[in-house]
Amino acid sequence: MAAVGRIARAHGIRGQVIVNLETDFPEERFQPGAELFVERNGTVQTLTVTSVRFQHDRPVLGIAGVETMNDAEALAGLELRVPIERLARLPEGTFYRHDLIGCRVETQGGDLVGTVEEVEGTLSGSRLVVAAERGEILIPLVAPICTTIDPAGKRIVVDPPEGLLNLNWVAG
Repeated sequence: MAAVGRIARAHGIRGQVIVNLETDFPEERFQPGAELFVERNGTVQTLTVTSVRFQHDRPVLGIAGVETMNDAEALAGLELRVPIERLARLPEGTFYRHDLIGCRVETQGGDLVGTVEEVEGTLSGSRLVVAAERGEILIPLVAPICTTIDPAGKRIVVDPPEGLLNLNWVAG
């Protein structure tokens, strides 16, 4: 399953929740009748959206069976997911974050940098979080640096500017 959002908090007294987005298609993903999935206490549960409106670009959702502020507060922090096969088809040259997780990152010369653990940021400014031998390395996800992205082959080739790989690594 792919993450599409995270419940930030309860909104109001009628059981609505505010969602922090992790999708570039919020109007398509969050509609009345949509099924979203959460994991609670080791069990995957289905949540059905009953109402939606957007406030400051974030969806405020009504969810079936969530009637009070206390019900809504119990959902805070949960990640909203959908099955991968329900995701929209993307244009050529664009990728879902989950497609990049686990990709081997190497330089144009073939030297191993590490493995993508996470993709952070937004559509307008994302970066790869790469697990390397010496710790975490942050690499901007931009075409001049990430010259080859091959999710099917689980490989990303980078041409980093001088010093980038040493500049922003975080000791693990």
